[in-house]
Amino acid sequence: MSNADIGLVGLGTMGAMLALNIADNGFRVAVHNRTTSRISEFIKDAGPLAEKFVPAETLQDMIEALTPPRNIILMVPAGAAVDSQIAALRPLLDDGDMIIDAGNANFHETQRRAKEAQQTGQAFLGIGVSGGAEGARFGPSIMGGGEKQSWDRVAPILQAIAADYDGQPCATWMGTDGAGHFVKTVHNGIEYADMQLIAETYGILRDGAGKSASECAGIFETWNKGPLQSYLIEISAKVAEAQDPETGKAMLDVILDKAGQKGTGRWTAIEAQMLGSPVPVIEAAVAARNLSAALDQRSMGEELFGSLSGSLPPEAADSKLLEQALVAGKILCYAQGFDLLARASAEYDWSLPMPDVAKVWRAGCIIRSAMLDDMASALETEPVSLFFAEPFRSMIAETIPSLRRVVVEAQSAGLPVPAMASALAYFDTLTRVRGTANMIQAQRDYFGAHGFERVDQDGKDLHGPWLDQHLKE
Repeated sequence: MSNADIGLVGLGTMGAMLALNIADNGFRVAVHNRTTSRISEFIKDAGPLAEKFVPAETLQDMIEALTPPRNIILMVPAGAAVDSQIAALRPLLDDGDMIIDAGNANFHETQRRAKEAQQTGQAFLGIGVSGGAEGARFGPSIMGGGEKQSWDRVAPILQAIAADYDGQPCATWMGTDGAGHFVKTVHNGIEYADMQLIAETYGILRDGAGKSASECAGIFETWNKGPLQSYLIEISAKVAEAQDPETGKAMLDVILDKAGQKGTGRWTAIEAQMLGSPVPVIEAAVAARNLSAALDQRSMGEELFGSLSGSLPPEAADSKLLEQALVAGKILCYAQGFDLLARASAEYDWSLPMPDVAKVWRAGCIIRSAMLDDMASALETEPVSLFFAEPFRSMIAETIPSLRRVVVEAQSAGLPVPAMASALAYFDTLTRVRGTANMIQAQRDYFGAHGFERVDQDGKDLHGPWLDQHLKE
């Protein structure tokens, strides 16, 4: 019987949580999994929600269970698995049926799949979903990409299951084809940077000030009541307070400092380079994760050069100073992310709704933060960059001296703060009208006759006197 409102393929952790969320909001879901035994296990574990699910052991069973026009969410690993699933579904679907990729897809692949779908008469959406397993179950942030009419068709379901902020669902259409997945990619890049900034601050407290994990937890908990209030600061306090059940030590003290990554932060850095939009804090965070994996090299480095490190003055690890430094770094990081979104929007003709991006991130997602509501308001004014707009302009003016002090003192003591230092360098570069690129232009003209512009004349492709000298030689 065709009585399911939506289909879902892939009952891994994220898929299962999303399916339960959809059912919890009153929708009937046809569920399929490649390993069919997982279907019965999932429905058995669903408890009172079990009656909301229609088991589909084959894709044909799913097609028959769905009310036309059919909408099917894919929750399978990004990459080849998505293409394989689409290829299996497409011959079974009718014109107007829609496939929705809700995984962590590279937006270039989403653009390709959207074009392929247009040739079939079937619809396609690529949606970014953030919030982890908990968000998927109880309310994620959802960033939609595809044709607007396709989004509108499933918006009642997606907005119903999304996180809520002051009565507004954190689920919005961002633009055509890969727009939703690109916004999710930048979200993840900001997430990398935000986490790195927090980790660097924790490192200063631990290695510079000798604070225990429990003491760090108290500081993070205090910060979570101020301008840094956010999900990441909240959980930083919780993980710093946690005890290892096996040893009784602080959990942080027994965790190997080797950070994993799934690649979305790297994608952000790559796309920023391709678009010529600087995101140095995100790039520093990606590099820091890569360096964290070089345990043997770091061990040798400490053995050979550890004695060259200095000491940190006690006042440089003052919690208020560090809080202000972290505020400055966070604002500059987010500003870079939104500048990248604006650049991509123009490049790909998406017309990304910038204030709505900030609004979607206010709840449900990993980077949810008290600052995002003010960021949404600031972006309504379309500033050149977010940190030029109030209230962030005033906040930056107040906190940059703290960031500068922390970076200088940490680097003098040999404490690595790559994301903080990158944020400061970004600020210093953008607040100095006369930089040093004139030297680079002169060098380029000297060895390659690339030309330059002058400060006192109009015209491009001008050359220096060294060019005539080359010709004489």
